[in-house]
Amino acid sequence: MKAQIQASGTARSTAILSLLPTRRARPVNHSHLKTRQLTLLVRIDEERNLVRAAAAAGLTQPAASKLLRQLECDFEVKLFDRHPRGMVPTAYGEILIRHARLALREFAIASDEIVALKSGLSGKAAIGTVVSPGTNLVPMAILRMKQRHPNVLTRVEMGSSRMLVQKLVRGDLDMVIGRVLDSTPGEELNYEALALDEPHAIIAGARHPLAQRPGLQLEQLVEQPWIIPPAGSLLRERLTEMLTKQGLSLPDNLVEAESLPVITALLQQSDMLAILPEEAVQSCCAAGVLTVLAKNLPIGVGAFGLITRRHQKLSTATQLLISSIREQAALMYPPEGPRPGCPKMSVV
Repeated sequence: MKAQIQASGTARSTAILSLLPTRRARPVNHSHLKTRQLTLLVRIDEERNLVRAAAAAGLTQPAASKLLRQLECDFEVKLFDRHPRGMVPTAYGEILIRHARLALREFAIASDEIVALKSGLSGKAAIGTVVSPGTNLVPMAILRMKQRHPNVLTRVEMGSSRMLVQKLVRGDLDMVIGRVLDSTPGEELNYEALALDEPHAIIAGARHPLAQRPGLQLEQLVEQPWIIPPAGSLLRERLTEMLTKQGLSLPDNLVEAESLPVITALLQQSDMLAILPEEAVQSCCAAGVLTVLAKNLPIGVGAFGLITRRHQKLSTATQLLISSIREQAALMYPPEGPRPGCPKMSVV
């Protein structure tokens, strides 16, 4: 899959390059670039409107227009096309916007590290994680690191792989513990596998009417109200595929949610069901507030691992956290552990 991603990216880059002029371009004097110009580029890409982008960047509209004209003059290319739906980046604009985001992110990292150093800290690392490793691997790795380096500040964000990887590419995160999907820009990322496919289970509140009923079948469970991930998420796609193979469809009574605290609160206070990695709610089940109705679902969401930007220069704090994650993963997911693929669904 990774080779296909890289091949797709190469083909896309080749197609763009074939449209560009072949004349020798004049080198750009990068010292002329201003932080305000980089910020304006990113804001225009987000707002698709010069007036709103100028306001978001703290500029007047005439000043924003002048900065944009200077950029296009310096690079001798058109960076945006005007359409009825707004300003759309050209192929040149997309390149410059991507690097502007990275440059601004590096400035932000430098600022954070200076502030951290002045306040007695020794750095900052931002990590995104999918649900299951976010409830065990990541917290334990952070504790491991904090024991050795208590002054490192860590920011943790939980979400879907797609959303987190998008933030990683934009430079909003330093690393992601997640999955490489078909839509992942493989040419921009490094992936290091940490664990193989994780088993999922159907979870309910401990007082659910079906909690004590043995031999439950999937047909009975889809009649219940469910909490499922939003459309476009990998788990939602795999759940739909599993139901379709058994001649079933998604329940009509649904709540879409990805936040684990929200999901567990809904399960405890209602008769809803959710599909989750069993490890993610192990403590709630042990405490008697949640229960497992069916385990080992044939979902097959795939392995998860450590994802970083390929050409990213990692801060010292980020390197320390990555080292702790590798150590903790080696303890939790030894090579002789479960192999990819889920066994047939079993009921409890």
